[in-house]
Amino acid sequence: MRFRLVFSLYLNYIIHGFGLIILAQNMTTLSDYWSTSLKMVSFVISGIGIGRLLAYLITGYLSDKLSRKFFVYLGMACYLFFAIGIVSTKSIIFAYFCAILAGIANSALDAGTYTTLVELNDGNGQATVLIKAFVSVGEFILPLLIAAIHGANLWFGWSFISMVVLLILNAILLIPLKFPQPYQNEKNTQEKIEQRQQSNLGRIIATGALVLYGYTSMALMIWFTQWITLFGEKVAGFNTTQAHLLLSLYSVGSILGVLCLYIFLNRNISEGPILIIMNILATLALGIILLSHTPLLSHIASLLFGFSAAGGIMQTGLTVFMKLYPTRRGFVTGIFYFFGAIASFTEPLISGALSDISIQVALGGDFFVGLIGIGLVTVINFASRQAFEM
Repeated sequence: MRFRLVFSLYLNYIIHGFGLIILAQNMTTLSDYWSTSLKMVSFVISGIGIGRLLAYLITGYLSDKLSRKFFVYLGMACYLFFAIGIVSTKSIIFAYFCAILAGIANSALDAGTYTTLVELNDGNGQATVLIKAFVSVGEFILPLLIAAIHGANLWFGWSFISMVVLLILNAILLIPLKFPQPYQNEKNTQEKIEQRQQSNLGRIIATGALVLYGYTSMALMIWFTQWITLFGEKVAGFNTTQAHLLLSLYSVGSILGVLCLYIFLNRNISEGPILIIMNILATLALGIILLSHTPLLSHIASLLFGFSAAGGIMQTGLTVFMKLYPTRRGFVTGIFYFFGAIASFTEPLISGALSDISIQVALGGDFFVGLIGIGLVTVINFASRQAFEM
């Protein structure tokens, strides 16, 4: 029963991996289907961020009051309506509403799943690290599926229908499964830690940098996934398969990054140096892609970018944040991902505007985000170290 529950929870995040990139991967087709510009499709994608903004600070709080299973089902239902709605409408307004539902789905799944995995493991949160790997599996499969659909001259909507089929099957699998009761036995530990908490300049600076890093770490990933395939086709001159392979290799790199990061953190390697190294590697890889325009080098760089930018560094930043405020973990998590949701909303608008200049400029904006990220994690490393020493 436990294995079946964990399997279904992780399967939802493969589907979530589909949901994160399915609009971006179908941008050109949706532009034709809706008889609109790429800029308007990018505007629709920004609705995902709005959904997260509306839901993140609410779903986490309510998941402690209501059933975890309810929020898992809520997330699945929202994704179901999203997938069906996108392919059944030609209205930009309704499509935007569907994108908002996808954002709410993300928040609801997180509220029901992260807590359940922790409670299944008696308060141990290591199982949540693997969620990122399953998201990456979905991000790896979908571009290949879309390329196969395109190559066979089939209707583009089959990629959305695949989400619908998986959601229905998983909903059936979840019906007989029982979720664990919330774990509520940490008051004494919290009170002891609270006595050691004191305001200091290092913690204040680290807090500000971490809040901003919640934005940049999310923007760095979604900016890349939105534009890398179009960049490969329109700027680098790759064929359809080569262009879609860029994102699939990014997903492979992400999976490898999660596994390596999981090993590093289990060996008690400090989070600060890991954040600095990974952000430098990500920005370097992005620079290579922007300049090389050769398939082999771009594919290697895309793998490296996935390894470093999408291998769990956002979650690692959150870990540092929670260490600064060990008695306010829920609040800190909400704030951190709230700023990530702001990135989900604003990034498509910013990059969409840059795409009016050129696709290369649109992706080049992500390089600028990477440079800011390097600066922020450097500040976080030194400021948090000072805070922990106080």
